[in-house]
This record gives sequence, structure tokens and C-alpha cells, in this order.
Amino acid sequence: MIAHGLHPGRPWYRRRAVTDAALALVVAVLTLTGEFGTNDFFGPTLAGLDHHVPPLWLGVPLAAGLGMLTRYRRGIPLLLLAASLAANAVVSVHAAVGVALYTLAERTTAWPKVAAGTLASTVLVGIPIWRHAGADGAIPISTAVCLVPALLGMYVGTRHELDERVREWAQRVERDQQQRIASARSDERAQIARDMHDVVTHRVSLIVLQATALEASTGGDPVAIGKQIGATGREALAELRSLVGVLRNDNDAPLTPQPGLADLPDLIEASRRIGIPVTLDVADPAAQRPPLLVDHAAYRFVRESLTNVHKHAPGARTHVRVEQTPHVLRLSVRNARGRPVTDAPLPAGGHGLLGLAERVRLVGGEFSAGPTTDGGFEVTADIPIRRGEVP
Repeated sequence: MIAHGLHPGRPWYRRRAVTDAALALVVAVLTLTGEFGTNDFFGPTLAGLDHHVPPLWLGVPLAAGLGMLTRYRRGIPLLLLAASLAANAVVSVHAAVGVALYTLAERTTAWPKVAAGTLASTVLVGIPIWRHAGADGAIPISTAVCLVPALLGMYVGTRHELDERVREWAQRVERDQQQRIASARSDERAQIARDMHDVVTHRVSLIVLQATALEASTGGDPVAIGKQIGATGREALAELRSLVGVLRNDNDAPLTPQPGLADLPDLIEASRRIGIPVTLDVADPAAQRPPLLVDHAAYRFVRESLTNVHKHAPGARTHVRVEQTPHVLRLSVRNARGRPVTDAPLPAGGHGLLGLAERVRLVGGEFSAGPTTDGGFEVTADIPIRRGEVP
């Protein structure tokens, strides 16, 4: 069976309930009045009853029963079909048989079951008509009452199943996309946390070294202060290492500063050696070093951008511009159209731009990326410089 969620509060469910109630009323009325039932055209039933209108003692219970089953037909299509065929043996209820076959074909994916039900219905509906009007009457009437509703139900059911599968596929793609974005953000957050750990560890280590030197100096008060600074620094360093230890694969945190804008010339030269014709343009009217986190974020931005150029546009002429104002650090990496990638593609995580955007956003900046008019690509970032930090 095709699973359809039911929720009384949904408009589509209310429309379905109204449709089922109206159809149940139509089936009950047609059964009670004998319309589309026993008359000179359709012929007598299997039981031999050939009155135009069924007697009340028979028509009322049959109409009520078939109407009730039709109202809840979606959950009991086989029961509705069996009851319709049983009633049709006494009073012709072709409308109920047609509704039952349509419902069975629309609600199930077991085509042998549908074929068996259609064949049995065609035989039971067609026999009395064949006796009365011959093949000329039995074949078209049986086709209209049994075969057409079954085929229509199969078509509608298949459409519903395809729509459901497309809906599930779209939801799965959306979930995968959200998971991919969440994974990219998580990876970049972990990398940023490691960078923060390295930067802060370096500074705290310097405090410990300076405090140790002060502790070794002569004098009463400097020695006492040095001991306090040293103890506090060691405790802070230990707590920091235990706090972010789960983010690292190695046991010992490096005590060297992370690369920054001052290391960009070496990065540019390394990029040229691997085949990227890249130029660097640095404008620093402020002539001041930005805070360490901003400094390292800018370096990582340029490095990841050049890596993307090497992966997706090998050999493309690339221009890196760094402009620092008193309040904003502006970064731009623009490449022209590269040659087609003919070799085996370099490994990629699939979310390089997402990682760049997350890194820029987490230091308070704005990120943009997109193709250029000459067929190339450009990524830019505007990172605010917080003067409250001491570099």
C-alpha cells in the first residue's frame, strides 16, 4: 500500500474527507434508487432480480452498507470490492463496483492483486448482461464498469507514487545539503578553534617564560609577583589545553605563531612554483598589523582561494589584492579563465567556499564569491579590524 499521512488539520485532508463523503452519498443513492442498476438495458442480476427499484427491505441496508464502506474506502479497498461484488449479485450496483476497483488500483502497488480483482469483477458483472443482451452489451458495459476504473486508478496511483518519491528525493537532497553545510561549518569552526588555541597558547607561553625570568631575578617583590604570574600562566595554559584538546590530533600544541599577512609573499612564490601565475598587490595606508586572529584569517583566505584556483582553473592568471584601512581589511582573489582540467581532479572536500565564508563570518566579516564577466572567478572578503585587540 502507498502510505499517505493523515492529519485532520490539513486543508488537503479536509478536501479528501468531503470528497469521500460526497462519493459515499452518490453510491448510496444509486444503490437505493436502482440507477445504473437493473433495468431492460443492464439485464437481471445473478440472483435473477430484475426490478427497476430494489425493494426497501433490500435497498436500504445495501445502500447504507456500501455508502459506509465507500466513505472509508481508502483503507479497505479489498473489503469494498468484495462487498460491491456480493451486492451486485443481488442488485446491480455497478457504480460501487467501479469505485471499488478504482480505489484498489489507486491504493496498492500489487498489480497482480489489481488484475485478479478486475478479472473477477468483469466476469461477475458481465455474465448477467451477456445473458440478457449478448456480447454486444456485455463487453462495452463490463469494460466501462471494471476495466476503465481500474486503469484510471492505476494511472492516478502511479502518479501519486512518483510525486511521493520526488518529494522524498527533494527532502533527502535538502537534508544532505543542510548536512553538508553543517559539516563545512563544523570543520571550519574546528580549524578556527585550533588556530585560536595556537595563537593564545603562544601568548600564554610567552607570559610563562617572562614570568619565569622575573622569578629568577633578584628582589623580593618582583620574585613574589613573578611566582604569581608564572603560576597563573601555567594554570591558564593547562586549562586551555584540556579545553580544546579534543580538537587536535597531536598531543603537543605548537608554540610558534600562525602565518599571517607578512607571510603572503612566500605563499605567492609557492603558488607560482606549482604553476599559478599570480601577482600580489598590498595597500596598507594604516601601516599597522591587524589583530592576530584577523591576520591569520586573511592568510587562510588567500591560501584557500589559491588552492581553489589550482584545482578548478589551473594555469589561470590570478591577482591577489590586500587593502588595509584603519577599520577594514579588504581581500580579493580574482582569476581569469583557466585551461580545462584534463588530468585526474585533485581531491576536494566539496565545500571550500562554504569554509571560507564561515571563517570570514566568524571573525565578523562579509564574504562574496561569483563568476566574472571574462569567464573567471572572484572571491572577496571585508573583515573589520577591532582596535580593542592588542596585536
